[in-house]
Amino acid sequence: MRLHRLDLTAFGPFGGAQSVDFDELSAAGLFLLHGPTGAGKTSVLDAVCYALYGSVPGARQSGQGATLRSDHAAPGTRAEVTLELTVAGRRLEITRQPPWERPKKGKRPGTTVDKAQSLLREYDTTAGAWKDLSRSHQEIGEEITQLLGMSREQFCQVVLLPQGDFARFLRADAEARGRLLGRLFDTRRFAEVEKRLAERRRVTEARVREGDSALLADAHRMQQAAGDAMELPELAPGEPGLAEAVLGAAAVARSTARELLTTAHCGRLAAESAQAAAERALAEVRERDRLQRRFAEARERAAALQERAGAHREAQARMERARKAEAVAPALELREAAEAEHEAAAARAARARALLPERFADSGAAGLAAAARRAAEELGGLESARRGERRLADLAVERADLDRRERDDEDILTEAEAWLAGWDAVRTELRARVEGAQEAATRAEQLDGRREPAQRRLEAARRRDALTDDLEAARRTALAARERTQSAREHWLDVREQRLNGIAAELAATLAEGEPCTVCGATEHPAPARKVAGHVDREAEEQALVAYQHAEERQAGEERAHGLLREALAAATAEAGDAPTDRLAAEALEAEQTYAQARREASALHPAREELRQAEQEHERRTQAQREAAVRVAARVGHRERLERERLTLEEELTHARGTADSVSARAAQLERRAALLTEAAETARAAEESAERVKAADGRLDEAAFRAGFDTPQAAADALLDDTAHRELQRRLDAWQSEEAAVRAALAEPDTVAAAGQPPADLATAERAAAEAAERLRAAASAQDAAGRRCAQLDELSARAESGVRRLAPLREEYDRVARMAGLTAGTSADNERKMRLEAYVLAARLEQVAAAATARLQRMSSGRYTLVHSDDRAGRGRSGLGLHVVDAWTGRERDTATLSGGETFFASLALALGLADVVTDEAGGVRLDTLFIDEGFGSLDDQTLDEVLDVLDSLRERDRSVGIVSHVGDLRRRIHAQLEVVKGRSGSTVRLRGYRPSGRRGSGEE
Repeated sequence: MRLHRLDLTAFGPFGGAQSVDFDELSAAGLFLLHGPTGAGKTSVLDAVCYALYGSVPGARQSGQGATLRSDHAAPGTRAEVTLELTVAGRRLEITRQPPWERPKKGKRPGTTVDKAQSLLREYDTTAGAWKDLSRSHQEIGEEITQLLGMSREQFCQVVLLPQGDFARFLRADAEARGRLLGRLFDTRRFAEVEKRLAERRRVTEARVREGDSALLADAHRMQQAAGDAMELPELAPGEPGLAEAVLGAAAVARSTARELLTTAHCGRLAAESAQAAAERALAEVRERDRLQRRFAEARERAAALQERAGAHREAQARMERARKAEAVAPALELREAAEAEHEAAAARAARARALLPERFADSGAAGLAAAARRAAEELGGLESARRGERRLADLAVERADLDRRERDDEDILTEAEAWLAGWDAVRTELRARVEGAQEAATRAEQLDGRREPAQRRLEAARRRDALTDDLEAARRTALAARERTQSAREHWLDVREQRLNGIAAELAATLAEGEPCTVCGATEHPAPARKVAGHVDREAEEQALVAYQHAEERQAGEERAHGLLREALAAATAEAGDAPTDRLAAEALEAEQTYAQARREASALHPAREELRQAEQEHERRTQAQREAAVRVAARVGHRERLERERLTLEEELTHARGTADSVSARAAQLERRAALLTEAAETARAAEESAERVKAADGRLDEAAFRAGFDTPQAAADALLDDTAHRELQRRLDAWQSEEAAVRAALAEPDTVAAAGQPPADLATAERAAAEAAERLRAAASAQDAAGRRCAQLDELSARAESGVRRLAPLREEYDRVARMAGLTAGTSADNERKMRLEAYVLAARLEQVAAAATARLQRMSSGRYTLVHSDDRAGRGRSGLGLHVVDAWTGRERDTATLSGGETFFASLALALGLADVVTDEAGGVRLDTLFIDEGFGSLDDQTLDEVLDVLDSLRERDRSVGIVSHVGDLRRRIHAQLEVVKGRSGSTVRLRGYRPSGRRGSGEE
């Protein structure tokens, strides 16, 4: 990775636009970044880191966007950083703009926040132009991280070498070194392995305990099923031997339950035999009782049959006469039908003759038929006269219609003339209403434009009044929060001062006999300090600090709320002015009422236009109706004359055809009625004569049938007949007598019944009691056997489930033993891990060995071959081992802790360590070449000879075509390093100047 150019605008201390040409600085190989304290030397490095990763190093990364923009920048200038670099053979340009809180546009009060912006471009050598790659923060971050192969923390340690951090690294304990190395080499996966093994150990242990709990629950169920035949082991879940004890107790319980089942089975067999014998005895008693009762009932039924024998013989005789009369029934029915038909025909003939004139009373059927034919012939001659009469009626209807239409047309003419007479006045009035409504609509539009501003001013005035009270309350709240914060800060400072006063006692509490003191390094502690009453420890100080921080956060929140209220009040006042709310409310109400009145008047515009349109249509319709009515009146005079002539002709013809009748239709109706009555009378007379002949024939056949059947008269045969209901009832009585007689004879002849009648009466109640007692004993025996069987089944099922659970739990317990062993090894708590090294520490120890070897190559040159850095895995006190770091002094041949180095020795040792760490992290990141490095401070602690040796080592980095930038304000370096980037601070912000080295090889001191 090689940096080419860095452009800054309103970033950090730089109020304006500044540009750094790293290509020109890198040409010298070694360049100096210097300036007074607070000028912004570190801000140049922050800008490089921010351009690459979107955040600045270390603690300075809090509050991004709120602190990156320069306070010296012009109000409309936005902070921006542009970095041009080459990485992995690609020429890239990264531009980033942090979030910016700027004033709102258009003179609106308040501020708004613009989001952060990013842009990644790549130089296309073929096209000779830059092309955009992405504007996404996430995509740009992932692309840069992938190309560099380093996270932001690794980059800050490898490229921006902070010497203070590595000096602390030299003196730090194993835990602190582990945290730094873990961030650089990303050993989180090994720590995750430790966590996963620990979690898996907890899970498997919980599952083992869960399995033992389930086994113990099954044991309790078996104890409930077995009663007193099982004793549970007194072991808890997870204890060894629990499974074997539970299975042994279950085997004993199953054996006892099977013995009880065998005993219950034998008792049930004996009860079944006794119950079967009792049932057989009960069946025999019940059968004898039934036969005895059957014999007694048969004797009673036989006596009852003997009493009803006379009535049975009479019924048989009655049935015989009915069978003989059935042969005469068809003749009787035929005679009755003929008689009924003759009576009906005679009645119809009498009714028909009653409707005829007196002269037809003695006429026969033939005479009546001849008179009917004569009336029909006379009726046929009146057909022409009937048509004329109908036409005369139509003429009267037509004339009446003419009169009606003439009256209607006269009404239309009269009404039209009256309506048209007032048309001009109506039209003038309607047009005046339309014009008035139009004027009201125009006035409503003008009032609407004044109504809304008045309403907005009223709402702003109400907000102004409400915000005035809220602002005063917020001011008091913010003042109270500020006082609470000051009190919390004073309390924290007091607690801190008390702790510092007693820090010696706190440090003395950590001393151990034979262990070096962390302050003086002595292994003997003759008089350690003691804690006094009221001693303040670290926890109390941290609690006071947290309380102060919370109070400070609440104060900031209250002040923000106060500021927002103040801005809102200013906006409301600007919109409402100083006018009182009551006056604005009255003005708004007046505007609303005037606008509402104009709207109501304007709402009549559409109805007025519609009424005018309808009136004009009505005027046109009535004018047209007047013209059409006048035309119809003129045409109706000729039509009336033609109808009158036709009426006179028809009345003369009809007078001759009517005769004495009122009309031709009346005459025709008389003839039609006469012909119909004569025809009906002739037909009914002929039917009566024919029915009389049929009655005579039926009488002869009935007399003959009664004689053959053995009856003296037809009436005797009719009396002997039975209807269907009486016949069925008589037959049922005869059949029931025969069935009862046969059943009684069969019952009295049965051998078993006769034999049972000769035995003593049966005792059914005693036999039923004996059978019920035997059945109850059988149920009790069966219940006992079922209970014993269920107990055996439950014990077998629970035992099988317990054995299955034990088998399933065996692999799980083996897994738990294996996982617990692995988790203990990786966590450093196992006895097999002699050095108590965690897995992550073990991996980091290997990395630390590589870093120490790479650092030694430069440290020996800087120290003239005196010092060598070596890794140590010895335990420190009671802690764990693995991340120790010692220095070997070639002058004494002894190995000692790096904390014993002097200030200058610590600097070049930490510098060598930083350069070695940079090489190792670079190799770890995939071998990305780092052509630009920065070293921050520490050179002031070196003497001249050591400084020359350190600079020679740094200058040797140019052999790999590297450039190294030293960040320092040491004056001697400005004389030794000619290529310089000077940061100059001023009231309007800092600026940068390039001095000294030129690519042409000349040196200068002019400003670039």
